[in-house]
Amino acid sequence: MGKNAIVFGATSGIGAALAKLLVDDGYRVAITGRREDKLNEIKESNPKKHIIKKHDVKQLEESEKVFFELVKELGQVDLIIYSSGIGEPNYNLEWEKELPTLEVNVIGAVKIYGLSYNLFHKQGYGHLVGISSVAGIRGNHHVPAYFASKAFQNNYLESLWMKAKRSKAKIYVTDIAPGFVDTKMALGDTFGMASLEKATQQIYSAIKRKKKKVFITKRWRIIACIMRILPASIIMKT
Repeated sequence: MGKNAIVFGATSGIGAALAKLLVDDGYRVAITGRREDKLNEIKESNPKKHIIKKHDVKQLEESEKVFFELVKELGQVDLIIYSSGIGEPNYNLEWEKELPTLEVNVIGAVKIYGLSYNLFHKQGYGHLVGISSVAGIRGNHHVPAYFASKAFQNNYLESLWMKAKRSKAKIYVTDIAPGFVDTKMALGDTFGMASLEKATQQIYSAIKRKKKKVFITKRWRIIACIMRILPASIIMKT
């Protein structure tokens, strides 16, 4: 029997690239996102291997409905990836910018994480992957909600990992923390920018090895260690 996966937030960037790698590796993949035209483009590349659902993770009741529709259609789910994420500079702390970031990166994420974990517990197996960020390591005076939301994801995913370790079910939880990757989320020519191809190859390798937490690309593991111990006064200058 082939394996099945769901990728939430797969219309572009890391989510779309991972969906392609999964299909190439023999998975049947359900993909979601707000842009139906992009979902259809991806499906056309391999119609038999893709299921698509237009979906906005900010709509929590819709999230639950879409989740169970996809589970029913797939029959069993081996892997769920949450790749939805937004964030933008917010120098004046405008609520209109903070709220969507929290809705997608925190509330929307927790909804899918909870549904996924409970499904895997019922099945007796499954692998949950969250795409967080190295941004979760420290605060940031330009993009406070985004950095804080990624710190939340780091801790929530680790909590689920701990929970899975205490469970009799074979549940794996992986936190993927990318640095700067060449996607629409990246702003300008940023330090250590990795190509989307290189980043997703490393991410998929970590998923297959069922790693607990991985920094992408590998150099960010060292940078993360340094960032944790730097005084806030230095971090503020970056």
